[in-house]
Amino acid sequence: MSTKNQRDEMTKPKASLYEEITTRIVADLEAGIFPWARPWGVGGDHHAFSLPRNAATSKAYSGINILILWGKQFESGFSSGRWITFNQASQLGASVRKGEHGVTVCYADRFIPKRGRDGASRTGQSEAEEGETAIPFLRRYTVFNLDQCEHLPDHLAAVSPSVPERQIVPRAEALAVATLADIRIGGTEAFYAPSTDRVHIPQQAAFFEQINFYRTLFHELGHWTGHQCRLNRDLSGAFGSKPYAKEELVAELTAAFICAALSIKPTVRHADYLGSWLDVLREDSRAIFQAASKASKAADFLLAFGPSNRAEAAQAGAP
Repeated sequence: MSTKNQRDEMTKPKASLYEEITTRIVADLEAGIFPWARPWGVGGDHHAFSLPRNAATSKAYSGINILILWGKQFESGFSSGRWITFNQASQLGASVRKGEHGVTVCYADRFIPKRGRDGASRTGQSEAEEGETAIPFLRRYTVFNLDQCEHLPDHLAAVSPSVPERQIVPRAEALAVATLADIRIGGTEAFYAPSTDRVHIPQQAAFFEQINFYRTLFHELGHWTGHQCRLNRDLSGAFGSKPYAKEELVAELTAAFICAALSIKPTVRHADYLGSWLDVLREDSRAIFQAASKASKAADFLLAFGPSNRAEAAQAGAP
């Protein structure tokens, strides 16, 4: 017969996917771990220095799934940034090794509930005309890293050569120029000024590790994408406010996504905002989902300026 504790456990509401993932990320932040600031330095697979991709479809994951997969990749020490579902592995003639555990990612979408007695849509009217409201939902699914699989086909099993570090990254330079953003190089501070629509950043030589120039540049260009004539985000938050912290988180993730797409390996950690980020995430379990989604849009916006980078901007929310 069940004990009271067992009954309480059975009837306790299950944490939502939003709460589950946010709790995991808050725990990482409290431990000083930045899941989105560590997609480098593991193994020799160049995919480890990029946005995570589905190995079967070659499509990049987007939004919160990037953070989930980066976090799992470096927690487990995987050398690959490529992932696959159990069924996809089987379809390719491969298999997941016995005893391996996958990671839960999510697919976000919306649906419009049917109102007819028989469950079918009314005829003669569009759903918009009927005034139906789309309801957002998240669906879970499980993926495995290629390091967890065996009998992979040759094109997936092959290890790509590692990408060398460079202080000057031509693709990054070209992308920044192609945006036509007003970038002022010089001075002692890095910031974006919405009132003048200008990005300010110190000279690269001023950085202790020059590769970090690019992370800072794309952080500020992340803010630049939020201008009302572009993606129109709220940039009005005063320093120390929650809107300010949310926008800083979007810019930080944008920089991480761009650097990953360009195979740039910065070492900087924007720890100054850690406290304000934690406050936002603890208060709202959906905040990290919203920030990651906005950051993906900002990264896509920037990457679209470079013809050679458009392939990197292709993203998929499902396998």
